[in-house]
Amino acid sequence: MSSSVGAPQQHKQPSRKGKKAWRKNVDVSELQKGLEEARAEVIKGGIVAEKPSESLFTLDTTGSEEIRKTHRSSKPLKADQILAARSAIPAVSNHKRLGVTDGIIEPSSKRRRGNGVSLKEYERLKRIAYGGGSVHKDAVETEESATHDPWAPSSTGAEDQDTQSSYLEKPKPIRPPSTLQKAPISLLASNSSLPAVPKPKPGTSYNPLFQDWDALLTSAGAAEVAAERKRRAHAVAEAEKQAFIVAAQNERENDEYKTEDESAWEGFESENEVAAWLKKKRPERKTPAERNKVNRRKEAERRAKWEAEMKKRDKQAKQLGSIAKEVEREAKARAMVIRREDVGASSEDEVDVQVLRRRKLGKHDLPEPPLELVLPDELRDSLRLLKPEGNLLSDRFRNIMLRGKIETRKPISQPKKAKRTTTEKWTHKDFRVPGEV
Repeated sequence: MSSSVGAPQQHKQPSRKGKKAWRKNVDVSELQKGLEEARAEVIKGGIVAEKPSESLFTLDTTGSEEIRKTHRSSKPLKADQILAARSAIPAVSNHKRLGVTDGIIEPSSKRRRGNGVSLKEYERLKRIAYGGGSVHKDAVETEESATHDPWAPSSTGAEDQDTQSSYLEKPKPIRPPSTLQKAPISLLASNSSLPAVPKPKPGTSYNPLFQDWDALLTSAGAAEVAAERKRRAHAVAEAEKQAFIVAAQNERENDEYKTEDESAWEGFESENEVAAWLKKKRPERKTPAERNKVNRRKEAERRAKWEAEMKKRDKQAKQLGSIAKEVEREAKARAMVIRREDVGASSEDEVDVQVLRRRKLGKHDLPEPPLELVLPDELRDSLRLLKPEGNLLSDRFRNIMLRGKIETRKPISQPKKAKRTTTEKWTHKDFRVPGEV
């Protein structure tokens, strides 16, 4: 009934100028078809689009045996066919044969050793040589505790020297320094350890909070102000020092002029006077008895000092066990302190890395850390506009020096060049004129 009765249609009429022609050009056949399909689905049990997936589908975890049998692939892969292909002719052996054969390759069970003895005969001879079944058949020791270290430095190198060079001094073994077994000491005044990778401050983020950024800016500004005051105080002290030096030089010049004028009168008045060093009494020479007395006193002092040293050594030898225990106890306590400091440094507690100890490790000063601060006009609100700053290699190198792993070093901007001297050889004078003997 729906196929015979429908809305009036005029698909060939393009004009819609009048209101009466509007209804004639409306095509509702697609809507009618959709409604009919929906009614059919409702009659069958409901609209499929509105039903849940659990009622429409089931998960098959086992599979069908019939489909597996019908779709089983019997043809192997091409790679497997190539690998499975083997020649029926045995490969030519690379072992050298001393005896002459008849041209037929012997099987592996009849192969002989290099000296022409078969493996079976070799095993029989080895059993006879090592006592048959009374001892172990293998001559190689298989004990668990080895007495030889193959990786240890060879100590027989000096013994294998030629007899002609036996007068030379034998090379001494390389001994590691005693400080290699000790933990490094950091350059901080608090002597606290630092982590290998320090945690950055929150104010150094590309998009930090205002409180963190303001605190970092305030601390950096205070540090710069203190450095500027220190520089000005040093400049003032240097200026005063130079002024004192100039004043001392002027005073010395005035004294020289004054002494030149007074020297004539002093020489004129002191013609008959004798110099003070001429009136000084010469020291008297000691007698042999006095010298012997001094020598006996020195010998007694030396002997008393030696006896006190020997008593001290004997006392230490008697207390060697207690001293070793005390040293071990101190080492354990130091290790526990270092471990506790490492744990404390790895926590969120910040360590003041600006205050360094006075005694430095090396002849150079520790380089100043870079200023990790961004001004307000340099802040960016996007990672695309962010510019990379700093150097991970230099930061890591400075942290290693700060932790005391290596001594403080300074980069070599102008390396020294090797000095080369040019000389002219006189071989150009050793020539002969052609024709002369």
